[in-house]
Amino acid sequence: MKNKSKKRKSAMAKYCMITPISLWMYLLVAIPFIYIIVISFMNKGTYGGVTPGFTVNNYLSILNPLYIYTFLKSIGMSVAVTFICLVIAYPFTYFIAKKTPIQKTVFMSMVMVPFCVSMIIRLFLWVNILRSEGIINNFLISLGLIKEPLKLVYNPVGAMIGLIYMLLPFMILPLYSSIEKLDKSLLEAANDLGAKPVKSFLKITLPLTKPGIFAGCVMVFIPSMGLYFVTDLMGGSKTLVIGNLIKNQFITARNWPLGAAMSVILMLITLALLKGYQKAGGSMDDLSGI
Repeated sequence: MKNKSKKRKSAMAKYCMITPISLWMYLLVAIPFIYIIVISFMNKGTYGGVTPGFTVNNYLSILNPLYIYTFLKSIGMSVAVTFICLVIAYPFTYFIAKKTPIQKTVFMSMVMVPFCVSMIIRLFLWVNILRSEGIINNFLISLGLIKEPLKLVYNPVGAMIGLIYMLLPFMILPLYSSIEKLDKSLLEAANDLGAKPVKSFLKITLPLTKPGIFAGCVMVFIPSMGLYFVTDLMGGSKTLVIGNLIKNQFITARNWPLGAAMSVILMLITLALLKGYQKAGGSMDDLSGI
């Protein structure tokens, strides 16, 4: 009887813990996702919104060459942002991993502290720094390196700078988690056997840190396609990506069904990337545990 009572209490405890999380997921993830899918098959209302009915025209409209070009442009920009973040984050994280525990804490705190400030405020600061009369252009002109201000904002370059700045920590964190767990004795053994630093890196460090690389790339690539406010503030009206396109359909054109259809396509791309990440040997725990 005591064992049965303990099992019941254990089951009730698990049920009480799972129920709130399940309700949270249903209310904030599952139901909105289903709602978006449903309205993507409806018709646009005369004055915006949706009207009942079933149609696939919203998905056929996405085949418009302009929309396809925007999707491809967004993917290309996201690939470039992800690659640059990886190139910057890997040596920086490797440098931190070799420091003492106190130094590691200081450096990682420097990475995390900006999250305490609003993203919008930080982006406006970058706009002031990068604009024609900003600090960077004035500094370069004073040194005589350039004669005219560089166009670093309100164009695709500015959008990429903003995305790299916002998403770089999401590349650093999984890389740090992976590099810190690296067995240093393997590098020492390779050094004792006469392996050069480059060969040790390519044969030992790089393969063992692949989970962190994959996780970081996924965590940067996926949001880089949807952070429309970054491209709005730093890219200007000339920079149109998937996130801006979806936002414009909902707010400006008031074509909710088309915006919903584009959102579904973006979610499918995201799911395909996550599936590819898993097939490449990545674990979802690497993403959720960061």
